[in-house]
Amino acid sequence: MPVDLNGYWKMISNDNFEEYLKALDVNVAIRKIATLLKPDKDISHDGDHVVIKTLSTFKNYNMDFSVGKEFEEDLSGVDDRKCMTTISWEGDKLLCVQKGEKDGRGWTHWVEGDALHLGLRACGAMCKQLFKNT
Repeated sequence: MPVDLNGYWKMISNDNFEEYLKALDVNVAIRKIATLLKPDKDISHDGDHVVIKTLSTFKNYNMDFSVGKEFEEDLSGVDDRKCMTTISWEGDKLLCVQKGEKDGRGWTHWVEGDALHLGLRACGAMCKQLFKNT
């Protein structure tokens, strides 16, 4: 049984985010704005159907997917690209692989104690975000 990610999560830290955005070729103005934000995550999942909403005062981004089924992801709210995305459970971690223009792109969500962790990766750059359940 996968870990329960359901809940509303508030960001408490965001390490190396600008380097991650640089790896995605996000322009400097957007990078500066994005690094100032502390987005919340609203996650709901029922079995293999998952909805992850990333909410901020600048932009919102919604993912609605079925675990294990590849889909075309429109990242226009992030870096204006499209990619083929597959998300799967790897033990207690939700692992995302995004195939497209950027090598090694994806993310991993997992829970430790009362904290939600998010590891973002692209082109060798890594970002670590931490959220607390509210």
